[in-house]
Amino acid sequence: MRIVFMGTPDFAVPTLVEIVGAGHEVVAVYTRAPAQAGRRGLEMVPSPVHRTAERLGIPVLTPATLRDAAAAETFAAHQADVAVVVAYGRILPQNILDLPTLGCLNLHASLLPRWRGAAPIQRAIMAGDAETGVAVMKMEAGLDTGPVGLVERVAIGADMTAGELHDRLMIVGGDLIGRALAALERGALGFTPQPEDGVTYAAKIDKSETRIDWGKPAKAVHDHIRGLSPFPGAWFELDGVRVKVLRSTLGDGAGAPGTVLDEALTIACGDGAVRLVEVQKAGSRAMAAQEFLRGTALGPGAVLA
Repeated sequence: MRIVFMGTPDFAVPTLVEIVGAGHEVVAVYTRAPAQAGRRGLEMVPSPVHRTAERLGIPVLTPATLRDAAAAETFAAHQADVAVVVAYGRILPQNILDLPTLGCLNLHASLLPRWRGAAPIQRAIMAGDAETGVAVMKMEAGLDTGPVGLVERVAIGADMTAGELHDRLMIVGGDLIGRALAALERGALGFTPQPEDGVTYAAKIDKSETRIDWGKPAKAVHDHIRGLSPFPGAWFELDGVRVKVLRSTLGDGAGAPGTVLDEALTIACGDGAVRLVEVQKAGSRAMAAQEFLRGTALGPGAVLA
């Protein structure tokens, strides 16, 4: 099939590679424009999808908008059978959605209708969900509201971080899109409307919610930490310095919230405790808790802010 691929981050790369490997003709790749990077922001860095498309010899487009007549004319000229959209970062207007003969398919990292929106991986873990997955949806104008064609479920381990879940889902997602396109090509991909019950929204992570609240129950603190790891990172302050917690597990003990309970960096919460496993002080590298403690005066009875 003739396919337009639309995606930007690492999460979308395995899907693009899967589509090309399956023998489809990817006639164009749409992605976000190169962004400034480096300490002074002087270097313009293309997206992971951009770099992959160039390596595969696929034409790349980085339009600032899809809402003008020129964008629609360019898109129509691709004469695509289907568009595949994976974390593109721009909303597709209805006139674009209507152009591919077989519509636009979106790979979304949740079990729709749960966790529609921008941050489904982080929100699933932060909410303590035991499973999530990826869904192939036929796109419509609403936010992740389209009918679902295929779903693959993935268990969320008790200590799994958002980064680990991200890496698992992007591989599963590439395979799922491959199966969806094969079914679509032979006219065997059906779609089921999403139920009205069970809708939740995965709002973009705001920096105001990243600080650890030791007053919450240990399970909630642990889910908060792993749901924000590795980025943007849940954190606490120690002597005025921000310390990110990249990995934790549920611990034993009790005490006033924020109190260090032992030499293993177990911290009391509002109910129960968490043990910090990997941390990163601002301006330093990530390190195991025991290594961190060797260079930091932080013993039992200290209280974290």
